[in-house]
Amino acid sequence: MNLIETLIGTPIGYIMSFCYNLIGNYGWTIIIFTILIKLITFPIGIMVQKNSIKMIKMQPMIAELKRKYPEKADKDQFMEEQIALFKNEKYSVGMGFIPMIIQIVVILGIIYVIYNPLEYLLGISNENISALYVVTTHILGTDEFGPSAGLTVIDVVRNGQYMNLFDAMVPENVINNIMQFDTSFLGLNLASVPTLNRQLVTIPILSAVSALVLCLVQNKENVLQQQQGRLNKWGMTIFLVAFSLYFTFVVPAGVGLYWICSNLFSAIQIYILNWIYNPKKYIDYEDLEASKEANKILKEIKEQKKAQSKINAPREKADYKRFLETEGKQLVFYSEKSGFYKYFHNIVDEIIKRSDIVIHYVTSDPNDAIFNKNEEQISPYYIGEKRLIPLFMKMDADMVIMTMPDLDNFHIKRSMLRKDIEYVYIFHAPLSFIMTIRDKAIDNYDTIFCTGIHQVKEIRESEKLYGLKPKMLVECGYGVIENMRQHFQEKKDIYLNKPIKSILIAPTWNEDNILDSCLDDILENILDKGWKVIVRPHPEYIKRFPLKMKSMIEKFEDRIGEYFEIQTDFSSNETVYSADILITDWSWIAYEYSLSTLRPSLFINTKMKVANPNWDELSLTPLNLSLRSQIGIQLEKQEVSKRIAGEIEKMLANYSDYEKRIKDIEEKYIFNFGKSGIIGASYIIAKLKG
Repeated sequence: MNLIETLIGTPIGYIMSFCYNLIGNYGWTIIIFTILIKLITFPIGIMVQKNSIKMIKMQPMIAELKRKYPEKADKDQFMEEQIALFKNEKYSVGMGFIPMIIQIVVILGIIYVIYNPLEYLLGISNENISALYVVTTHILGTDEFGPSAGLTVIDVVRNGQYMNLFDAMVPENVINNIMQFDTSFLGLNLASVPTLNRQLVTIPILSAVSALVLCLVQNKENVLQQQQGRLNKWGMTIFLVAFSLYFTFVVPAGVGLYWICSNLFSAIQIYILNWIYNPKKYIDYEDLEASKEANKILKEIKEQKKAQSKINAPREKADYKRFLETEGKQLVFYSEKSGFYKYFHNIVDEIIKRSDIVIHYVTSDPNDAIFNKNEEQISPYYIGEKRLIPLFMKMDADMVIMTMPDLDNFHIKRSMLRKDIEYVYIFHAPLSFIMTIRDKAIDNYDTIFCTGIHQVKEIRESEKLYGLKPKMLVECGYGVIENMRQHFQEKKDIYLNKPIKSILIAPTWNEDNILDSCLDDILENILDKGWKVIVRPHPEYIKRFPLKMKSMIEKFEDRIGEYFEIQTDFSSNETVYSADILITDWSWIAYEYSLSTLRPSLFINTKMKVANPNWDELSLTPLNLSLRSQIGIQLEKQEVSKRIAGEIEKMLANYSDYEKRIKDIEEKYIFNFGKSGIIGASYIIAKLKG
């Protein structure tokens, strides 16, 4: 016996033999066999139903993860959290394949049994089967019977002309069994392969009809198929109907009968499974539809972005060509979007003041404000994400400055043309970084412009821990806070003498942020206290979770007015400067706000975002943990209702204490306050002119 016979044909043969001996009718044998298979595999059907319900139940959560990790660089983190979600929900990825595998095995087995009825249905011994083959070969003058050898033997025996030859080779009871074996059912020979000009054409037609019935039932009732798009549903329907029609034209009609019965019984089984495990009891379909609507909005945004990219393609192509054709480039800045210019601002201004170096400013934002600057020393280029990859591979400059981490870790690589380019990293957050960016995110930079002493310590300890070559660390400072402080001081009298104190709520957009976890508790306890409360969601939150935003606005719509505002316009930072207290979770805006205005921040301890799970391998405590209680206070979520209003009153009454603490932090942890642009520019000019 070969492997297929042993593993598939034999067990299927035993079941069909049992059915045939019980009924004695070939067609009904196949029908009863199909019912038995459905009964045997029904527990698996229940498991698949449960698993499918879990999958649909998880769809909003998976969609949330996709919105949380939209970038290619976040793929590993997305997969890790998705696997954790599957594990938590006890969802099996491979469960859905089991029915298909069973169907394939049964089809192979039934084909084998139908082609070999002597052994499996009539129970004739191998010795007698061999004798029958010998006689048949002698009569027909050939042994080339193909897979239908058993059926050929039956046809020759039932012909009756050569009975004397068969009687001489095999026992009479074997011949009698063969003579009584009838493969017809309702006037159709189920052992024959259907053709267009025979009655058997009804089998393929009924097969296609049964497939259509199954697909229609699945599209309407199956918990998974219900959620597919119209194109997907009808595409699968057309494929299965066409496949069923073709398939039953190339196998014996008995297989076609099984296929018809299997399709119809599967359709019935869907209703039974839905009755046993009703998806509506386990799935929040309103939440599911809301998630779909959010995905639809995001898809529209992506399509708009894609259309805009297409419009900007000629411009991008021209800028790409111009950049590569420009020879003698000394200095290149790269910005991911317009808002990132603030990290370069002071340094760029000082370079222009102190040198004639041309700044080649590459941005992936077609609407970057850099294109509106009328400055001869700045040559701007728009390069989208796809062309950015080859542009960096072909980079030809003396120095490249970026705020983007993970150089050479993902799609953005160091130059393949020049190995002597100095790559400089500028932080876009002050104080500390080991928790907030990925492990090894800045390892492939040559030079780091540090905002303060703690970053220097973190880098040096990381280099020692991982055996890395020491980088050039420039004690630069942080221009963003310097500029914010200057702006605040210029309008200080206005900000300090407002008739109404203002409270700004400005959280992150990460999992368990204030808006998702405790906004109701906060507002319930600080509205109607005589303060103006402004909720300012993170721009990414507005972009990724439009339905949550819509729901939040609708929920508090009747409270919006003079003392309450939900702000979605980020064109101005006046609400930040004018806030008397900032409430946040883990956003770096707290440090920028407090260090620029010298006012305290109130932190809610939501779930902490950790981009680097290995941060605790260093002996240093991240400043974004240790300084929270120095520039303000921390509250656990469960403390909000009882304490938040009282703590705000205390903070408002003790400005002077916080001002001194915050000034101490500035002096201890921020380099060269007010001079970061000069320090950074001086280093760049010296390296390029030296």
